[in-house]
Amino acid sequence: MIRELVYGRRPVREAMRGPRAVLELWVTERALGSETWLQEPGGPRVHVKRERALTGAAGTGDHQGVLAYCEPYRYADGLELASRPAPMLVCLDRVTDPHNLGAVCRSAEGAGATGIVLPAHGSVRVTPAVCRASAGAVEHVAVAVVPNLAAYLAEVKGPDLWVWEASGSARTTMWETDLSGGIALVLGAEGKGVRPLVRRACDGAVSIPLQGQVESLNVSVAAGLLLYEVARQRVAAGAHA
Repeated sequence: MIRELVYGRRPVREAMRGPRAVLELWVTERALGSETWLQEPGGPRVHVKRERALTGAAGTGDHQGVLAYCEPYRYADGLELASRPAPMLVCLDRVTDPHNLGAVCRSAEGAGATGIVLPAHGSVRVTPAVCRASAGAVEHVAVAVVPNLAAYLAEVKGPDLWVWEASGSARTTMWETDLSGGIALVLGAEGKGVRPLVRRACDGAVSIPLQGQVESLNVSVAAGLLLYEVARQRVAAGAHA
């Protein structure tokens, strides 16, 4: 059976609460003594290992004394996500840093997003580092991979799903844009931005107002701000419906 690794106390705990099966746990004596959830009945078999064994398996010392072997991550269907009522999607173009994807997953899950959509080429997938950076949130948010992001956006957009590019040069800010309906937010990697074909598939562009001297934000920070502005507008629209 193909197995995938998850490491870190919170990521492993969330994996145990998520849809994929946790097959085996490796823990240190110290972690086993301090994390009571590792000893709950009905869970996977726990193997007590030395610290260096976990470091060798994880390829990093950032495991906090806990790692798990799990079923492979279950990717969602991008078209199915877009067909849901009033979807809130985050589409990432050329984002290759696992820490950025993990942070976006964490914000998306917290904001109640429908899911995250990644292109099949030139973007990071769900890896152990992504799981760690998301603090386990990736176990509870849908992530889809599509062959061609520009073609995907062109297919799913319509009256019930608007596609907005996040762009520092956009004249219209997120505060001035109606983001309360079905939406796909498109963000590119810092420095690279969104590819021209992907940009042309968008209905428009919005910016995040910046008051300081910096010209742009990290992609995960920008995604978090936009997601919570969408959530805020939806709550406000519901209150005035």
